[in-house]
Amino acid sequence: MKIMFKLLPLAILLAAIIAGCNKQNDNKSLVTKRIQYDVPIKSPDPDNDWWVQNIEGQDREKLVKNIMQSVLDGKVKAYDFFTNELLTPEQLKSIMKRSDTITLERAAPPHSLYDTVLVQELNIRDITRLRFLEEWKMDEKSLQFTKEVAGVCPLIARYGDDGELRGYMPLFWVFFDGKYPGELKLK
Repeated sequence: MKIMFKLLPLAILLAAIIAGCNKQNDNKSLVTKRIQYDVPIKSPDPDNDWWVQNIEGQDREKLVKNIMQSVLDGKVKAYDFFTNELLTPEQLKSIMKRSDTITLERAAPPHSLYDTVLVQELNIRDITRLRFLEEWKMDEKSLQFTKEVAGVCPLIARYGDDGELRGYMPLFWVFFDGKYPGELKLK
């Protein structure tokens, strides 16, 4: 009985600490369930400091290689960017190695047209941005944000025939949250 009275203050103190921790977590309110944005991981401007819109070369390649290898090895599932359908190994291979047919005109008369097949293999150095899908929460008193990554999508730059940047092409989604891609499926 004496031991119980000695442990009672310790138990009360422990309960107060746990309640305080839970109260701190309760102060975080949901800012947004989903937010999607692109993060440059390779600066398009060579005059910027190395850390501006950039992850240093070896670290960037390691990050991208890890994502791509995990997908190719089947360690994580990859989903179509537009439909959120699970991609098959064949579909993934076609993303990694694309074939396009273009029509050209012969330089010499009679200037007939002919088709040529261009095969482009994806190089991890071509992945210069990552698109993130996240959930954000904020402690209203301290304004401290917490972000939970629900998914990531590698992006590659696409250029026109004139060499001008036309935009970024998404490759696929990798989701880390069991809610996805179910919540994102088009209805």
